[in-house]
Formats: sequence, structure tokens, C-alpha cells
Amino acid sequence: MEAERTVRRLAAVLFADVVGYSRLMAEDEVATLAALNHCRETKFNPAVRRHNGRIVKLMGDGTLVEFGSVVDAVDCAIAIQKAVAGSGSRTALNFRMGVNLGDIIVQGDDIYGDGVNIAARLEAQAKPGGVCISSVVNESIRNRPGAAFVDGGEVTVKNIARPIRVWHWHPGDAAPSGTPAGVAAATPEPDRKAEIASIAVLPFNNMSRDADQEYFSDGISEDIITDLSKVSGLLVIARNSSFAYKGKAVDLRTVGRELGVGHVLEGSVRRMGDRVRINAQLIDTATGGHLWADRFDRDLSDIFAVQDEVTLKIVDALKIRLTPAEKTSIASIGTTNMEAHDAFLRMRDLVLSPGLTPTNWKRAMVFGARAVELDPAYAQALGLWSIFHWLDFHNGWSGDAPEAVAARAGALADRAVAINPNEPLANNAVAVAARWAGDYDRARAANERAVSMTPDSALCLFAKADIAIGAGRPEDAIPVLERAIRLDPAWSHQHLQFLGMAHFLRGNYETAALVFRERVFLAKETDVGRAWLAASLGHLGEIAEARATWADLLKINPRFSIAARLARFLYARPADPENVMAGLAKAGLPAPV
Repeated sequence: MEAERTVRRLAAVLFADVVGYSRLMAEDEVATLAALNHCRETKFNPAVRRHNGRIVKLMGDGTLVEFGSVVDAVDCAIAIQKAVAGSGSRTALNFRMGVNLGDIIVQGDDIYGDGVNIAARLEAQAKPGGVCISSVVNESIRNRPGAAFVDGGEVTVKNIARPIRVWHWHPGDAAPSGTPAGVAAATPEPDRKAEIASIAVLPFNNMSRDADQEYFSDGISEDIITDLSKVSGLLVIARNSSFAYKGKAVDLRTVGRELGVGHVLEGSVRRMGDRVRINAQLIDTATGGHLWADRFDRDLSDIFAVQDEVTLKIVDALKIRLTPAEKTSIASIGTTNMEAHDAFLRMRDLVLSPGLTPTNWKRAMVFGARAVELDPAYAQALGLWSIFHWLDFHNGWSGDAPEAVAARAGALADRAVAINPNEPLANNAVAVAARWAGDYDRARAANERAVSMTPDSALCLFAKADIAIGAGRPEDAIPVLERAIRLDPAWSHQHLQFLGMAHFLRGNYETAALVFRERVFLAKETDVGRAWLAASLGHLGEIAEARATWADLLKINPRFSIAARLARFLYARPADPENVMAGLAKAGLPAPV
């Protein structure tokens, strides 16, 4: 029997318990159980689904819930408490709720760790009908309209070594008018869709005799991911996370649990000369049952039609209604030149596969040039080729001057969007080029067009967050990065770097330190992650840890210069990099040369 995989991640945890449950059960077991079940079915569970949470387990009257976003967790807790308080029923139950943000360990269906333990201790500190949160949660949600939490000071709780500063919310407390974004009204919406459909597309198995055809089978999987990402009524896991299971024998129910999806598409590809055979099947991860399966034997020239057909079959099986624009976008063919498409697939595979090296990047650039040479109007290839140039801008792999690389990338992006203004990759390429040219208005407009056309593209969302941080709007980047982590958990170490930066630049130093600690754990050789962590700790007065973190950084990269890194990132607000240096100075760390 296969051992349960252990997964670690940063998460918001909600713990809820019924006030006086033992007394209520002693008085009337049947009525109390009926009231609890009714509350869960009509108020608690729907609110959790609306706020993108996962009910981990029920423990009698207690409920443990995990969220990818701390805002979702707090909004959900308040929504439930308002709904319960506004029900007016004599049999209505009274809950206490605690919310914490912290590191958790996922094993099977359960979660463990300090993030969970502290949430449980916070629940016990809450007022009946209220919500108690940790200081890191309060810092993350501060200044949200209607979500007024009162400082409860520091408390000592069982089995937690250090005191915890707590904050309280209660529906009876005075608060500003209005409700937080995402908070439900007192009466839940009975007809609202319970849960958006979600899917992960695993890399199709290469059944060809030639192992070199791996890029082709991977390319089909990614093209289907790209098409599905254009569907607004579907949550689609990104390539990085789906492909983390490549070559592994895994239970699809485990995949569903780890990626948080209700469906998985798997299949195989056999390429034989000018013919291709594709087998595909859509699996329900809760039951393991097949929702749809089919086999396609076609000429290679029909590959685009097959991919479109697979996408539409999935959408139909999941009972999702496409908008006319989504239908048109899915049916759009980037090129009719199969050699150009083949070169595009090879370029994409070389850069996006794990362990990118300068050599593979250079090979990818050759394939990008080949794709565009074969079809000069191939906007998708031009857009991706432009985006991949920025790896050279930051790493210097070609040996060319950064200014020359940036000029090439910008020219390719402009050419791509001129050919096809409705190509997401072309618009995102324009956005990235404009961001690094300091034209944040153009960057934002182009990126918004890209995101509107492919809302589940982790690449476009990452660019959106990067633009917001550079432009001095870190508060806008936080929910975007939280969604990117949801869509691409395997790449969370990179998203966490920028999430930590966004919190730091908002002045959320405790939250930033928590995020950067997780980043350092996941990317053990990161130097820049440690630098920002040390700066966060400096602002918090955690001098010993800041200095130890900096010492570890210098062991990894003795020539590291935070000043050079900050200058390379380009900030619209001069105070932002200055604040990083100020945090280091508070820790007594010398400014690197």
C-alpha cells in the first residue's frame, strides 16, 4: 500500500465550534443534531464554498477549514456569523471561530502544524457569535471596509510557547457601515452556484516509439490547458503543477486532493509519421469514475481540431456554458504551419521543463526564431518568444547588453499584438515589456486584456502582480498572487517571494516574515528571499534572527548585493527599496557593496 504523501504549504485556517454544545446535547440530542446539520447545510458549508475553502474534517460540533487566502477565511467566518445571527430562529446555534495564517502540513485529507494548533486556540478565545484572529491575520486584512477588529492584547494559550496577540470581531460591536468585500448578507443566497468546476490536465503519456516525441505529447496537454484556461466558469491548474506528476504512478483521487480539483484529464499520444492517435479520459476525483472518454485517430494536420474537440467535450461533460467569445477563442488557430507549431512546442518545452539551463534556453531561442521564420504571422510564438527574452535580460545568458535584449523583446511583443490583438500571450508580452520600460499604465492595460482572455493563466497573473508591485500598488498584488498559488501550487516558492514583497511594501512586516520563512523553506538556496526576510525581521526588532538569516545568505552567495537586486527590479516609488535597506539597517546589517 502506497504511503500518504506529505505536502507543506502556507494556508489560512478557520476553526469553528458550537458554544455550549455539551449542554445542548444533554438537553435534547435530536433537536441539537438537527439544528447543527441544518446550519451546516444552509449556512456554514455554502459559505465555505463561496469563499473557496475546503472543509478538512468535522469533529463533533467542531469544523476545521483550510483556505488559500486569509481574506477569504476572514470573510467566510464573518459571513457565517452574520448569517447565524440574522436567522432569528430559536434553535439557531452559536459559534465561536478562530482564524490563523501559518505553515501547515497536509497528509492525506488532514492538516497539521502550528497553523492549525493556533487556530484552535484562537477559537477558544473568541466571544460567542464572534471571530478571533491572530495579529498576522489582522495585519493582512487591515483597512478592509466593515471588518473592524478590536485589539485583545496578548494571551497565553495551551501548548504554544510564546504569547499570541489576538483581535476580536463580533456582530454586536460598533463597526463602519458596509460589509467587507466577499462577505455574504445575513441571509445566504440559496440559488447561488455552490462551487466552480475545477480540473487538472496531467501530461499525456508519450506512446510513440521515439522518446524524442515527448515534447509533442506534452505540447498537446499544455495546449488543452491553455484552451481550458480561457473558460471563465472553470478553474484550471497550471502546467507546472499538473506536470509535477509526470512519470509518477499516482491515485487520481490523491491528485485531486493535493491540487484541490474535482476532475482530472489524463491520456496518451502516439505519433506515427503523419498520423496521430490520442486517447483521453475525464475522471471525477471524488469517486474515481469516468465522466467521458474517447479516442481520436487523425492526420497530424488535424491536431488543432482534435485539441478543440477534447476541450469542448470536457466543457460539455462538466455542464459549463461557454460565452460566444470563449467559443471563438478556443477555436482560434495560431498557425496552420505544422512545422512552425512543432518549433513552438519545442521552444515552450525547453524553457518550461524543470531545471532550465542557459544551454536549453539558447536552444529554445533557436526554435522560437524557427517558428517565426516559418510563419511570420504566428502571434502566439512571437509573444512567447518575447517573454522568454526577459530571462536573458535578468540572467545575461546571451552575453548581449540588457538594453539590446529589452529592445528585441519589446519589438517582438509589438509585432505579435499588431498581428493578433486578441492573442493573450501577445498582450502579456506587451505588458511585460512595458513594465520593464517603466510604462506602468500601458503594462497594466495590456495585462488586463491578457487576463480577461485567459483568467486562469498563472503566467499572466504573475505578470499582473509584478506590475502592481513595481508600480507601487502592492495591495493589488496580494489577491492576485494568492490566486496564482491556488492555480499553480508547484510554483508557489516563486509566487511566495513576490507575495512577501507585496506584504513588506504595505508595511505588513509580520506577514512578510511568515511568507519569506516559507519561501526559504521551499527554495533552500534563495539569497534574495533571505535578504527580504532579514529586512522584515529588522523592522520587527527580531535582530538575532535577522543576522542569522543574513549570515546564511552570505554562505550561499558571498557576493550578494541587495542594493544591486533592488536597482534591477525597478520601483516607481523610491521609498520602496529605501524601506528594504532601512529594515536591514535596523538589524545592524552593513549595506552590501
